[in-house]
Amino acid sequence: MAQSVQLVSIATAVPPYVIDQRDAAAAAHRGFAERYGDFERVAPVFRSSGIRQRYAVRPIEWYFEPLGWPERTRAYLDGACRLFADAATKALNAAGISPTDVDTVVTISSTGIATPSLEARAARLVGFRAYVDRVPVFGLGCAGGVSGFSIASRLAHSRPGSIVLLVAVEICTLAFRLDELTKANIVATALFGDGAAACVLRADEGGIATVEMDGQHTWPDTLDIMGWSVDPQGFGVIFDRAIPPFAEEHIAPAIAGILNRSGLELADVDRFACHPGGSKVITALERALSLEQGALDHERTVLADYGNMSAPTALFVLERLIRSGLPSRTLLTAMGPGFTASCVSLKRAA
Repeated sequence: MAQSVQLVSIATAVPPYVIDQRDAAAAAHRGFAERYGDFERVAPVFRSSGIRQRYAVRPIEWYFEPLGWPERTRAYLDGACRLFADAATKALNAAGISPTDVDTVVTISSTGIATPSLEARAARLVGFRAYVDRVPVFGLGCAGGVSGFSIASRLAHSRPGSIVLLVAVEICTLAFRLDELTKANIVATALFGDGAAACVLRADEGGIATVEMDGQHTWPDTLDIMGWSVDPQGFGVIFDRAIPPFAEEHIAPAIAGILNRSGLELADVDRFACHPGGSKVITALERALSLEQGALDHERTVLADYGNMSAPTALFVLERLIRSGLPSRTLLTAMGPGFTASCVSLKRAA
């Protein structure tokens, strides 16, 4: 009988520059107020976002410089490689595993283009062996941490005993665009931060939690909800539909369907660990999943301390939940471009 996949360790990392939300609001006023007529109507998002601070790969003044693809790409490659190495090293150390023992590396990132991909660029920093298997994944957006966890667990299951390292790293602040005079762009400047998370998984004995099941649900005709536009200046954020009301209406039936395919129900879940896309999204999830107001406390704390880092953010929540004590069954969930909901169920190790 095949052994279950175990989450052996988890770790997170952030870049060196801290952006206080008050400073971000002041910078946005400086950059947009005189050029965008609706700025004052949109500006309250800096106060209502639930964010106190965020981290970035560059100081705030850098974003006022003339920036195109070359400048943003250099910042992405530099910042993402450092964050990759930092998170990966922390996770491997926590697991007591040497980098040379890693069999497969799954890299999740959708905020920059890197060819060779990040795990190849960071290989020397981390210390991977020359014949490690590399699985770079692009385009999953905010769902990437959970979907990547699912991919990594399936790879671990396919080769029992092998060590799979998942690294999700996003440099979301590179999407800050002074040339984009849109509500979506200003909302992005109020929400996005940079960060990375890493997990070690193995189909073997022992670990923090057992991967019980996973699944996804993609709604038809929803490509316009979230994504990137691409132009000579870089990525531009797409928020063409309000996500909180969509989540409140649709997320519970989708998650119920994912669980039902594995013989589970919503009532079987002891704790939902959700990607905190914003304060209104968190509230919508609590309503949709019939949770008490304030139940998603770790989600609110992560959002306040780090902002929305896209793919790694749900793993930041999971790390905090592990520190405070995992319940018997935790459902890790996130929504992302597609528009897709992704889930992974974790059973606490005995």
